[in-house]
Amino acid sequence: MRTKEVEEPVKPVPDFPFHARRTPLAKTRTFLANRRSQLAYFRTSLSKGRTGLAVLRTGITLITFGTALYRIFGAGYLLIADAALILTGTAVAVEGFIRYLPVRKQIGLKVDCSYTEPSWGVRVLTVSNPGISPTFSRASSIEGAAEMRADWYNLAPVLRRRFLASDRTDMAEERATLACYRTKMARARTGLAFARTGVAFIGLGVAFLRQFRAGPWTYFDISLIAAGLMMAVEGFYWYLPGRRAGRQGGESVDKAFGKESIWDVTFPPVHKRPAIEDFFHDLPVKAGQAPGIWGTTGHALERTVLAERRNVMARLRTVMARSRTGMAFMRTGMSITAVGMGLLVYFGAGNIYWTVFDVFMVAAGLFFMADGLYWHIPAENTRKQFPYCFTDIEISMPDYGRPNKYWKKAVFSHDDI
Repeated sequence: MRTKEVEEPVKPVPDFPFHARRTPLAKTRTFLANRRSQLAYFRTSLSKGRTGLAVLRTGITLITFGTALYRIFGAGYLLIADAALILTGTAVAVEGFIRYLPVRKQIGLKVDCSYTEPSWGVRVLTVSNPGISPTFSRASSIEGAAEMRADWYNLAPVLRRRFLASDRTDMAEERATLACYRTKMARARTGLAFARTGVAFIGLGVAFLRQFRAGPWTYFDISLIAAGLMMAVEGFYWYLPGRRAGRQGGESVDKAFGKESIWDVTFPPVHKRPAIEDFFHDLPVKAGQAPGIWGTTGHALERTVLAERRNVMARLRTVMARSRTGMAFMRTGMSITAVGMGLLVYFGAGNIYWTVFDVFMVAAGLFFMADGLYWHIPAENTRKQFPYCFTDIEISMPDYGRPNKYWKKAVFSHDDI
């Protein structure tokens, strides 16, 4: 493309407000990156909590075996083995509970997933109350920004870079919002893991209560059922919020895929392009400007395209989080169904009240399993459409001081992920 020296730029640079300049926008992106880091730390803590609950359930299993053997066979020659199982199970359960307890203090923290609508640089995103709890909002419209953005082909380099900086800020906000939805779903999965632990307590207490005659151990059985009920109620408290987060996350992903991307704006399809005579064939370079001004703008465009790719992968992670949440629903349903079916098969249908209880457990478990499939199957279908899950991923490591052909690449094998 030819260049033409002119005394004045074709499009004069307007007086952008301070918050629309590249440095304040970079500051806003930094705060958004910090929010994503906080949410990632929160999700890691929740994962540790779920691991602790898995350890707790393992301890309950060992206690169940030891207690059942002792109550069936009494203080015989297997007493040492029974005691070992009970003591080991107690130690393991305490260890799991200690891992979960710090997470329990965090699980009730409020997570705000509110977001603003991107505007392609017309109303830029700003940060206020910087510090521990920054808030993000849209500034008032910049006069003439929409017309300038529509005339992208004839914009001076400095205007292009400012619009691209605003685009990257909008993309950073979307990634933060999707991370927030994933965090809420992770919190729901943690709550359901706690509910499954409570179901295990209930099943154990009911089985002991129905198997053995009333006696001193009856208080122990009732305490197991009571503890299990409290744990189940506490866990299921997060079921509906997790469902809402999954729905909102799915709607956000669908909405994002239906919008124009940076490719549509910068490299529109042929049927969207203006007439050939509307293109500016001479670059609007001012006399005395170095050629690097367009190279810098090209780097800004490349960073923006890379940011858009990160957003695509963030949407995929959100879809996969919906799938994992659906699988958590299914696991919870399978646990409830297993308890109800096991009690029904072992004790039979002799007592109408206990039979109703068993059937209710089975029906509730089937409901959660069906609900989990409702979330899991569409997410799996979406996941299979993306290559990231089946091939090696190559991510360029940008070094904007060198040509991109010299950039190093990080390769992630699918087998290692």
